[in-house]
Amino acid sequence: METVLDLGGLSVAVIRKNIKNFHLSVHPPNGRVRIAAPERATLETIRAFAVAHLVWIKRHQRKIIMQEREPPRDYVDRESHFAWGERVMLQMIELDAAPAVTRRHRILTLQVRPGATMTDRQRVMESWYRNEVRHAAAPILAKWEQHLGVISRKLLVQRMKTKWGSCNPLTGNIHLNTDLAKKPPECLDYVVLHELAHLREPTHSAEFFALLDQGIPRWREVRRVLNDLPLSDPGIFAA
Repeated sequence: METVLDLGGLSVAVIRKNIKNFHLSVHPPNGRVRIAAPERATLETIRAFAVAHLVWIKRHQRKIIMQEREPPRDYVDRESHFAWGERVMLQMIELDAAPAVTRRHRILTLQVRPGATMTDRQRVMESWYRNEVRHAAAPILAKWEQHLGVISRKLLVQRMKTKWGSCNPLTGNIHLNTDLAKKPPECLDYVVLHELAHLREPTHSAEFFALLDQGIPRWREVRRVLNDLPLSDPGIFAA
């Protein structure tokens, strides 16, 4: 059940879960604030947590409102899209064969059956982006697993509303956002390291950030680049 806190005009949605730590996120399009809190946390404790993060909240609310968005896509010929940080042009082909997407340099060819709707075209593209992330992530996972001395159990790639990735330290499952296939490759490298590091340090502790420093010394810069790039809706800001 959701509870709403009023912090001097700022509404914060609170959801209690069977978790150990607080999770704070800011959601588009208007900067809605949400806190996932441990079930036993009191409202006073949750309020204190929110107040302590007010500067962070307001900064990211401003960023959500001001940040550039990717325009809605119609999936038509010569439309602009992104693939691994590069702007590419869509080439449409209608063919009575299995739908497919292929890339050649700056051209992304979307092959669909005659009469395919925009939703059909979007579904094919989303499947391609998902497969791109899955394929590119495999060697990166192996690299960082060896570096960290951990083993992930399962990789899941899906559209995520508030995060670029997530990790469940209990199951060992890693989740990655489909939209990472639109961003520069170093962003995927950083996100995979970030999530695998949670198998060593479940929380964002000093030890956790030390693991990031050892793996990618410039990870803060990569994270900034990732969060500054044009966003698909919804945007992604989580503490």
